[in-house]
Amino acid sequence: MAERNRKENIVLFPFMAQGHIIPFLALALHIEQKKKYTITLVNTPLNIKKLRSSLPPNSSIRLLEIPFSSSDYGLPPNTENTDALPYHLVIHLIQASTSLKTSFKKLIENLIEQGDSPLCIIADIFFGWTASVAKDLNLFHAIFSGASGYGLACYYSIWMNLPHRNDVDSDEFYLPDFAEASRIHVTQLATSMREADGTDAWSIFHRKKNLLEWVNSDGILFNTVEEFDFVGLSYFKRKLGKPAWPIGPVLLSYKSQARVGKEGGTSSELCIEWLNTKPLNSVLYVSFGSMNTISASQMMQLAMGLETSGKNFIWVVRPPIGFDINSEFKANKWLPQGFEERIKGSRKGLLVHNWAPQVEILSHKSVSTFLSHCGWNSVLESLSHGVPIIGWAMAAEQFFNVKLLEEEMGVCVEVARGKSCEVRHEDIVQKIELVMNETQKGKEMRRKACHVMEMIKNAMKDEVGLIGSSVKALDDFFSAAMSMREKTKKEENPTA
Repeated sequence: MAERNRKENIVLFPFMAQGHIIPFLALALHIEQKKKYTITLVNTPLNIKKLRSSLPPNSSIRLLEIPFSSSDYGLPPNTENTDALPYHLVIHLIQASTSLKTSFKKLIENLIEQGDSPLCIIADIFFGWTASVAKDLNLFHAIFSGASGYGLACYYSIWMNLPHRNDVDSDEFYLPDFAEASRIHVTQLATSMREADGTDAWSIFHRKKNLLEWVNSDGILFNTVEEFDFVGLSYFKRKLGKPAWPIGPVLLSYKSQARVGKEGGTSSELCIEWLNTKPLNSVLYVSFGSMNTISASQMMQLAMGLETSGKNFIWVVRPPIGFDINSEFKANKWLPQGFEERIKGSRKGLLVHNWAPQVEILSHKSVSTFLSHCGWNSVLESLSHGVPIIGWAMAAEQFFNVKLLEEEMGVCVEVARGKSCEVRHEDIVQKIELVMNETQKGKEMRRKACHVMEMIKNAMKDEVGLIGSSVKALDDFFSAAMSMREKTKKEENPTA
């Protein structure tokens, strides 16, 4: 396939959020490297501008703009990414993105007219409507999920069934079509999900404009590994009757991360220099992802917990809820009095403002544990280096990722849920000590995290006579796309 003179064109279309764009960019670079295909990455003008500066100098990935004006949809001017929005406006950007359908179809038709017809379209989980565009144009289509199969299965099932609405007298419920998930508590639901009643904006988008469209796709690509996520993958196979291809982890290198990271932050050199002074497995890394922050009271308790634990730590700090997440961080206002000076003086902690070289930090031998929001990109980056996790989910399917990691895989302990829960610094200290000290539980978590790291390495093996499950899944995906193209050609030219 890859040796053909004509390079196949693969169109990728992520939703306009860093947590979605980053795995798509990683997938684009992965396909470019492994398959040598032409990659066309589609997005709105401001995201394309940012992506252009994010690509490695030697990359041949093409970037195509699709027109979008946020002002037309009641959003602030030049708002094309959730990073620029407070959380309550994110749904408005999601709703506005459905207006891209006509422009996207025209863009694909132009590629076909230019003799550059896509072998397949790979679109975001929020862009279910692209499946009908692909169907109209006789093109192979797949949804690409940067989430785990398990996490997305819970997310999909809850939005389609709203089971927590069936028994309002109980705080616990089961998923009617995903019994494997066992009991779920209402505190494991993001605010938008917990408040959903079928008539709200999130419900209407997912149930009428997005998730139902997935059946028109030819399957789902998952940035995950079959060996530890087979339960979630099985859900989609039986639910949609379509293939689920586990092709992960596709991850960005820290250099690529730096190019798509937010401005500011602490240089990787400074972080590594600081880590180099620390003993093996002695550092806790704390980060809640690119879109999340915690409340002022939670931040105060976390700071107290970190200091009381006496452990070395790197903490990526952003202004708390209620303040512009991209504004300057004021340690004297949001952290205990004298906290920053004390941790600098003792060299116990490093506060990183806004952005940190996460992959480089997690791969360092001094790092022991990751206190994380458990977005799937962060989970994979952690487990790829055998680093166990302390889970503090914030939004979307992250709560279900924690459930998978703690209950099924044994590589995580949960410390808190969401942005509004009460957090006590004593509980934070207890969880840090449980994982980082030589407790039986801590040693077992580390052993299991190292076992998952080996699973990941094996899944990505691509050697003569030794093909990993994720490599095989990507080959199977492109074989299916190629088969559909050949079938379409025969139908269009039966005598050829």
